[in-house]
Amino acid sequence: MIIVTLTTDFGNKDYFVSAVKAALISEIKKVNIISISHEINPYNITEASYILKNSYKLFPKGTIHIIGVDSELNEENKHLAIYYDEHYFIGSDNGVFSLVFDGKTPKNIFEINIHDKIISSFPVLEVFVNVAGHISRNGKLEIIGKKIDSILQLTNLNPVISSRMNKILGSVIYIDNYGNVITNITKKIFNDIGKSRNFTVIARSVKFNKIYKNYSEAIDFKLPKERRNEDGKKIAIFNTAGYLELAIYKSNPSTVGSASSLFGLDYRDSVTIIFDEI
Repeated sequence: MIIVTLTTDFGNKDYFVSAVKAALISEIKKVNIISISHEINPYNITEASYILKNSYKLFPKGTIHIIGVDSELNEENKHLAIYYDEHYFIGSDNGVFSLVFDGKTPKNIFEINIHDKIISSFPVLEVFVNVAGHISRNGKLEIIGKKIDSILQLTNLNPVISSRMNKILGSVIYIDNYGNVITNITKKIFNDIGKSRNFTVIARSVKFNKIYKNYSEAIDFKLPKERRNEDGKKIAIFNTAGYLELAIYKSNPSTVGSASSLFGLDYRDSVTIIFDEI
C-alpha cells in the first residue's frame, strides 16, 4: 500500500482537493491518501511547515508527502522532489522545506523538469501527482528531475537571542483550531538560554511567569469546581511539538474567545521572554 499525504491551502469548499485525490487514485494502484490539512491560510508556508514537520515522522517510511501551498511554477519558485529521513517530499522551493527540515539540507534534492511534457495551470494536480506516481512505481528521482545541492533557506523566522543572553525575542508562527497561540520559541532554546532562571513571558499586554507541563496542571482540582477559577485561565505550556504555546483553559473561539482573540495576538506578532540577570 502506497501512502500519500496532502497538505494544502485549498480549503474544502472548492473541487481542488477532490480532483487531486481522484488523480492520485487513477495514477497509483492501492493508494491510501491522507489529508494532513487543507485549512492552511493561503500561501502561508510557515503554517504548512509547522503542521507537516510535526506529523510526517509518524507516517511509515517511504510515505510520499505532497505540499500544495504557493505551488505555482516560476523562476523564483522551482518544483522539487526530495528524499529525506526515508520519506519523499514534493512541493515548491519557497522556503517551506527549510522549515520542515529545521535548516538541514537533504542529500537528495531534485528539481522537477517534466513540465515541458505537461501543460499545467494546476501543478499539484498534474505535476505533483505525476511525480508521486513515478515514485510509487519505484522510479528514480533522476528520471523526473536534475539533482541540485540546495534549497531556499528561511532564517528570519527563528527567535533572536539578545547579546546579554537574558532575552529571547520570538514571534507567533501558528494559531490552532482552539485559538491557542504557538510561538517559534522551543523548549530547547528556553532551557539553553534560561538556565533555570526566573523569567517573564510578555505578549502584548499579557504576562506569564510560569510554564505548565500541560493545560490541566494550571487547575487546582482539589478545590470544588465553582472555586477553581477555570474560566479565562491563561496558560503557557510547551506543547507536544516542543514549542511555547499561550492558551486559555478550555477556550472556544466561537463563544467565549481564545488566546488569540483575547490576548490580541496574530501571526508574526512578537512574544518576548526576559530572564532575571545572573
